[in-house]
Amino acid sequence: MTHTDEAVLELAGPLDLPRTLGILQRGSGDPAVRVDPVAASGGPAGTPGAGAWLCRRIYDRAGSELGQVTLRIDQLDAATVRVRAAGSSAEAAAAGLESAAGMLGVEDDWLELELLLDALGDRVSTTLAQVRRRHPGVRLPAAGGLFDQLVTVTLEQKVTHDQARHCWRQLLRRHGERPPSSARLPAPEWMRLPLTPAALKRIPSWEWHQLWVQPALSKTIQRVADRAAAIHRLDVSTPAETFSVGLLAEQLTGLPGIGQWTAAEALQRSHGAADLPAVGDYHLAHFVGEALTGRRTDDEGMLQLLEPFRPHRQRVIRLLVLSGFRQQRFGPRLAPADHRGR
Repeated sequence: MTHTDEAVLELAGPLDLPRTLGILQRGSGDPAVRVDPVAASGGPAGTPGAGAWLCRRIYDRAGSELGQVTLRIDQLDAATVRVRAAGSSAEAAAAGLESAAGMLGVEDDWLELELLLDALGDRVSTTLAQVRRRHPGVRLPAAGGLFDQLVTVTLEQKVTHDQARHCWRQLLRRHGERPPSSARLPAPEWMRLPLTPAALKRIPSWEWHQLWVQPALSKTIQRVADRAAAIHRLDVSTPAETFSVGLLAEQLTGLPGIGQWTAAEALQRSHGAADLPAVGDYHLAHFVGEALTGRRTDDEGMLQLLEPFRPHRQRVIRLLVLSGFRQQRFGPRLAPADHRGR
């Protein structure tokens, strides 16, 4: 029996829902997360009329699955959001509603960074402060679901976005279950739940090949699935604050196949990691270097440039992306060979 519940969240300031939740969506055809395609400026008036669909599995502190939930989030005005949940149990529906506040970055406080930018007062800081004033409703989502984030980010290691999006989409379409649905909250036909660890481990090697996933990546996903209970426990027990999230990142990189980039990308979404730049990203260091100095740099140079903004380095990167700056491109676009039919 599906249980349906709803709540209205009053935020302390404006919310830019599309830009806050957008980083949780893996491509336009993501079967688990989709933000409505709305034309929204995201300024002080927020993004009323914006919304999103999400479905997920809910876990307890012991790492056991409590159930599944479908969420519909609608922004009513600049700082008010309605959340509806259809859960496989009353407990799952309630937990889904409770998780919405973290997804929307209710506790994500940018005031300290805003004060820091004003105090620094140099050209770069002044420009970043102006970007923040244009986008006061952008927040870092602490969406939970660390296990699922590790799976999706692993699929993105050393491949193009098109490859990673294709794999995630086909993986859920082939093996994902339909999420909870009710008369009050009918789930869209395209929605599919992320896979359980057991389901991931049942996928044979030849099918990973068909999904365009390299053997090293599928093996990493299998290792993550083997340690799923521990990852779920760490997920729900780690608060979304900088020191604790930094320690969790170190623990995650102890898993073979999980490096700094994967841990950072996952924790930016699951815990709203404000100070974890994605070291090892193919483009990020070049982008940050050009945006801040006009010259490309490497990971070490990027960290040196971001050091004055600690513990808000990821927030600064988010502002650089929002600024509209576009880095120079060198060479042809990567066109990976497709070996799935061989």
